Amino acid sequence: MELVVAARSDVGMIRAGNEDSFHSNADETGGIFIVADGMGGHAAGEVASEMAVEILRDQLAALRDLHDRNAADKVMNALRGANLAIYNRTVTETDKQGMGTTASVLIISGRRYLIGQVGDSRIYLLRDGALRQLTKDHSYVQEQVDAGFLTPEQARYHPYSNVITRCVGASDDVDPDTFAGEAREGDLFLVASDGLTGMVDDRRLHQLLSSRAEPQRIVDSLIAEANGRGGLDNITAILVLVRKTDESMDDARTVEAPAWRPR
Repeated sequence: MELVVAARSDVGMIRAGNEDSFHSNADETGGIFIVADGMGGHAAGEVASEMAVEILRDQLAALRDLHDRNAADKVMNALRGANLAIYNRTVTETDKQGMGTTASVLIISGRRYLIGQVGDSRIYLLRDGALRQLTKDHSYVQEQVDAGFLTPEQARYHPYSNVITRCVGASDDVDPDTFAGEAREGDLFLVASDGLTGMVDDRRLHQLLSSRAEPQRIVDSLIAEANGRGGLDNITAILVLVRKTDESMDDARTVEAPAWRPR
């Protein structure tokens, strides 16, 4: 298959350091793309996000058979392994107490994609002109939206909009979400930290992603947009354009990931 990939991380306009980490790697068999947004301060957030990315990269680099019924379990186990490793450091190193990270991983191979998710970093899909959020935020405001107490618009501007309810490293276990679906030629995936999605609403994201520019120019435009709106957090974006799928793969029936209503 042929994937065109662009990625960049930016410190933003306010923060002194960058606690986001990412990994982006593609070849003729597919690719793996990871964004982690650390928290904890005093460099601990950076440590947590780097650990998550390294562990997920090492454990999932060889995962290419997404038709394997155990593929989702492998992604969940990798996320749980990263969680335990980070948690153990918070227990044994006093300067690392309270650190954690989000983690969103996208794997594309053949005609399929598989996503693992903890936290509120997001993965979107632009297909046939329509933008869908494939992941669901693990956040306080998303729970309020699900319960009917807030509208998505109210949630976006809520004072607790940055409070997450699940992260990698906060306890000795974590419950990741996984999503799977079909990858098609022309699909454009965005993997991003909330430094982008918290500053740029989905309508504007849609406009920028729909540009006919090459992925790297779009990534640069996304980051410039977030910084132009204040750049209150670190900003990381990975774009993956599926230029060609693997025609040799079986046309096995796939289950599409639900389209979560974004906040």
